[in-house]
Amino acid sequence: MTKARDTANLTGSGVGLSLLDIDAGTDIGAALVDADLMIVDDGAGGTNRKATMSRLATYMGTKIGGGMVYLASSGAISSGTASVSFTQFDASKYDYYKFSLLNVKPVSDGGIHLYGQVSTDGGSNYDSTSGNYHWNANSDLTGFMVAYNVGQDTGEATAGEWNLMAPHLTGYTYSVGNIVVMNFNANITGGSNANYSYGVHLVEADVDAIKFVLSSGNFASGEIVMYGIANGT
Repeated sequence: MTKARDTANLTGSGVGLSLLDIDAGTDIGAALVDADLMIVDDGAGGTNRKATMSRLATYMGTKIGGGMVYLASSGAISSGTASVSFTQFDASKYDYYKFSLLNVKPVSDGGIHLYGQVSTDGGSNYDSTSGNYHWNANSDLTGFMVAYNVGQDTGEATAGEWNLMAPHLTGYTYSVGNIVVMNFNANITGGSNANYSYGVHLVEADVDAIKFVLSSGNFASGEIVMYGIANGT
């Protein structure tokens, strides 16, 4: 006798859950990967659509409080690049943002610093006003001090993590980071320097974008990756 699930009317309003038989399917026999597909009812409105597992990973990251969600990457920074910007801010999902610096190098050498300049209009304009950023005992900077005395000779680079704290709150925006600078010139004795950086943007504003620039000259190479720390709501 033919089972009811085998004779379902596929041209009607759809197949009810009771007619599906996934037990009879063949196991994938491998770990799930981003490209694997699943079926979802879009907005519970009755329209079924496909989605990749990578979308599920992103969704889960936004629902687990404190979870780190990948948002964007500069990719390999080309020599001569003047700045690297990120506009993937979303206050409804993330409490703060983490940036990973991977072997970032400037074209020039000697007393070059890496700054982060913030925007309050989605990246149309960035604040480079001297006096609007405070670092250590200094308040005459044109951006957050992300790393200082970055080098570009053979064996020199800058790597580490830098955090922008609660930029969506309409008060001061704070930063804190741990950066390792390899620099063999006269600025750093011994060749390496651990930058424990912290700072304040002395403007009460809702920050929604950031641009990384050098105090002088352009970037030579490296990569900067942005993550959001989910608020779990």
